[in-house]
Amino acid sequence: MEEDELSISSSSSSLSVFSDISEEVAAAETPSPPPSPPGACPSPEALEAPPLSETQGVGSSSQDEEQQSTTAAPEDAESSRKQAAHLMMAELVKFLLEKYRAKEPTTHAEMLSSVFTEHQDHFPEIFSRASRCLQRVFAVDVKEVDASDHSYVLVNSLGLTYDGVASDGHSMPKNGLLVLLLFVILKEGECASEEKVWKVLSDMGLHDGVENSIFGEPRDLMTKVWVEEQYLEYRQVAASDPARYEFLWGPRAHAETTKLTVLEFVQNQY
Repeated sequence: MEEDELSISSSSSSLSVFSDISEEVAAAETPSPPPSPPGACPSPEALEAPPLSETQGVGSSSQDEEQQSTTAAPEDAESSRKQAAHLMMAELVKFLLEKYRAKEPTTHAEMLSSVFTEHQDHFPEIFSRASRCLQRVFAVDVKEVDASDHSYVLVNSLGLTYDGVASDGHSMPKNGLLVLLLFVILKEGECASEEKVWKVLSDMGLHDGVENSIFGEPRDLMTKVWVEEQYLEYRQVAASDPARYEFLWGPRAHAETTKLTVLEFVQNQY
């Protein structure tokens, strides 16, 4: 196993993508989101604003203003196109997550009628982006099961039997983060210090004591939920004073996946 081909530093630098996608999905899940930060999924209200080209020249007092508006129009149109694509991708991810939580299949036709009431010609590109988002953030695969009607099912990427989705069906799968932590532990020699884990999480925009819209409070998730589910072991470093702690793979992680599977998954995603 060539584990040294991957490095924590190079992978961590790519994890900002994880945070950006999480923000977009959270924005789609929120009925009335606050103003979106740069790179996040835009609000529907922002997209409903008329393009600059439709308002050019109204009330213009000089030829210079008209020329500036004409110059800005292509850039404005491109920005609106990208924002619309982000919004459609986030809405499709939201739709597919609902199917995953309900354990229901879906079809190409259903996605078009439910999400792509307009711009259906962009479906292949946005479906590909949404599928990759589900893999990266949630460790969920979209698998085609019948090519004749283009039907799909959503399954856990690594076959882990616990995904953090509550029985009420409202929470989101959290295995994407779990797989990343298992990877960090491997790269640290199968035992990662708590300091190293929090450094990686900080690079992803996750912080101790700060509630996240997808993963909840990360300390509780790592040191209680995943420890109780036996995916992680959280123990005090021997003879440490003041006390320091470290993370290891738990018995359930060893039983349900392999080191090579986790390494290949993270390498392919980042």
